[in-house]
Amino acid sequence: MHEVDLKIDYGVVTVSTSRFERYGFVEEPPDDDESGKFLCDEFKAKVYRLIPDDVVEIRRTVLNVLRDVDVVITTGGTGLNPKDVTIEAIKPIVEKEIKGFGEIFRYLSYKEIGERAMLTRAFAGILNGKAVFCLPGSLNAVKLGAKLIKSQIKHILTHARGLR
Repeated sequence: MHEVDLKIDYGVVTVSTSRFERYGFVEEPPDDDESGKFLCDEFKAKVYRLIPDDVVEIRRTVLNVLRDVDVVITTGGTGLNPKDVTIEAIKPIVEKEIKGFGEIFRYLSYKEIGERAMLTRAFAGILNGKAVFCLPGSLNAVKLGAKLIKSQIKHILTHARGLR
């Protein structure tokens, strides 16, 4: 079977209470958001949002951004700190989890940073034929996640939309 030609629009959401307290709701990455800037540039993001670590705000923002794009990539809020709630916000609203994304992300991270990779909660899922990826906030993690997303996003969306 041939690959379906898809035009894919991306949105980036940085989850960071400290940055949010400094800058408020902004629609372009602030200078100190290297990960958000990288993702916006790498995916030519149509939408960018900066929001605090808050389950309701994360859900609301991701759902709103998904109205305008095919893929939302979040960065930040995936750690083990009690304030890190990105996964808790997103996991309950996806229809299907892409378990292999987190598994491969952790495997490749393990090859780079060793056992600390077990701390990552990178996550991905499908909602209404669209994809949501939750990445840690570090630039290296975001670069790894971007590589994985780019390599499979057309295939993921083709299946999620029942085009195969």
